[in-house]
Amino acid sequence: MLAALVISAALAVPGAASAAPAPAASTPSDSVPVARGPVPPAPADRVPVAQEPVGRAPAVRAPVVQTPIAEEPVGRAPAVQVSVAPAPTAARPVRLAPAAADSITRAIGKDRADTREWLEKSNTSYLATVQRRDFEDRTTLTVGRAAGNDVRIDDPEVAPHHLRVTVVGDSFRVAAVDPGARFTVGDSARREAVLPPSRIGIGRFLLRLSHQRFPAIIVFDPQSPRFAEYKGIAYFPADLAYRFALPLTANAKTDTVIIMSTRGNARRAVRVGWFDFLVGKTPCRLEATRLLEPGVGEEDFGVFFRDATSGNESYGLGRYVDVQPLGGGRYVLDFNLAYNPACAYSEHYNCPIPPKGNTLKVAIRAGEKDSHYLAH
Repeated sequence: MLAALVISAALAVPGAASAAPAPAASTPSDSVPVARGPVPPAPADRVPVAQEPVGRAPAVRAPVVQTPIAEEPVGRAPAVQVSVAPAPTAARPVRLAPAAADSITRAIGKDRADTREWLEKSNTSYLATVQRRDFEDRTTLTVGRAAGNDVRIDDPEVAPHHLRVTVVGDSFRVAAVDPGARFTVGDSARREAVLPPSRIGIGRFLLRLSHQRFPAIIVFDPQSPRFAEYKGIAYFPADLAYRFALPLTANAKTDTVIIMSTRGNARRAVRVGWFDFLVGKTPCRLEATRLLEPGVGEEDFGVFFRDATSGNESYGLGRYVDVQPLGGGRYVLDFNLAYNPACAYSEHYNCPIPPKGNTLKVAIRAGEKDSHYLAH
């Protein structure tokens, strides 16, 4: 699903909160997650990056899935005492000088154009996915043209028995099987490698090695028939009344929580704190979490939420928004950058479901709408 835009712009109104830098397109990875757009740091995965996209894939977002930490036993976290910090004064939207507002609005527009192009044409587009195979209770999967492989790719460029992929802790050991078989990591052809969650190439195909503590292989084909379904991406008009520069109310107890996913997996996360802000005159609070998964860094956290537009103007499951640090415990929370999870476009992803506590009664008419790529 996408990586967040880096935003920088100075506030010009005396006494107004400091604004973040103007957005610049980024790429998705393998985690958050997530992270879309041009091929990411090997990516989210959103390896991206080193992290798996949570939601949006490459470029801007990312990639999630969603989705790029030390290995921890898979399973449900022990019960915890949920602590809720008292709400501080809710932040108002940032007040920007006209030039700064114009710069940010133009950057948002460019990000959207880049994301549309990525979805329409990129070999890492959600529309390029053609197959997913979960490891489930196995540690090794085979990839090849011959019948009987766990991941079968019936193409002349793929050897009958091309690869053996084994999960080793937070990483993947990839080994070619047939004598002439090779795979690519970037521009390098390999016979064997130990890799973090990332993407590798076989002929024209890309294989995403997705971890998220529920490992899987996702196959991307630049000739996927789903590219014919491309119909753009719908967004709410950019509105800086939904952009906030605000503190994070830290969670003193760092609770470990369970976030369910669209594939029925219980994904472990840390509740890092809360953001409090005003939409119009309505005080709102959203919980920020950090997924406890390979490739997700200490500062890689975001917000999974639903609002009064969910299931109508915006995607029914909910949306994601990544925050950008300003320093000093303050962040930019800009709903103009809110994006749909990868699952809004493809059935081949494992997307976090927003927690019930992150359902807002107000409408957030900013960010991505529901373009209805899949029937739900």
